[in-house]
Amino acid sequence: MSKTVYLKLNQITEIHRKDVALKDVAEVYCEDKNIQNKCSAMKVKHITGDRKHRYVMSALEVIEKLEQLDSAIQVNNVGEVDFIIAYQPPTPPMYAWQWAKTLFVCAVCFCGAAFAIMSFNNDSGVTEVFGEVYRLVMGQESNGFTVLEIGYSIGLALGIVIFFNHVAAFKLNTDPTPLEVEMRLYEDNISKTLIAENGRKESKIDVT
Repeated sequence: MSKTVYLKLNQITEIHRKDVALKDVAEVYCEDKNIQNKCSAMKVKHITGDRKHRYVMSALEVIEKLEQLDSAIQVNNVGEVDFIIAYQPPTPPMYAWQWAKTLFVCAVCFCGAAFAIMSFNNDSGVTEVFGEVYRLVMGQESNGFTVLEIGYSIGLALGIVIFFNHVAAFKLNTDPTPLEVEMRLYEDNISKTLIAENGRKESKIDVT
């Protein structure tokens, strides 16, 4: 049987225990299942601290450990070159605190969105435009609460729901929501920054 081990390292993995095995941070495949199981169970890192922290490691470190485990195997890395272990110490769930944070974020988003919409309406003069359109079509002055304002409010709410592709716990389709896309980009940028900063340690940058 072939002793080639295929390794697919994840960019970032959250870990809750101090002994990190290879199977926790990567997908491992080998035609020889005994070697695959042995490699999957290999300890990649032992975390000594008790605080929440992110550790940056290189695929070369993992390959070196695998070759020390069995000198006959060949490692083919098809995943990340550098990866992150995000250690999160096990803590009991604090549901009250989580609900409080969720409600606070919802309140901030609601107030911020409402302020942005009102500012846009004032800047673009939506009230005056609707009043003028109503006067031209209906031949009388608008009282500020007509079918135009009602339709605009309903359309605005529907547009937000369709754009964000999310209603409570339900999605309108299988596409990721814009918020999920932005969160993924934010997470990717954090990971790239941590890896880049780790590579800069003990080095000097000449700016002259």
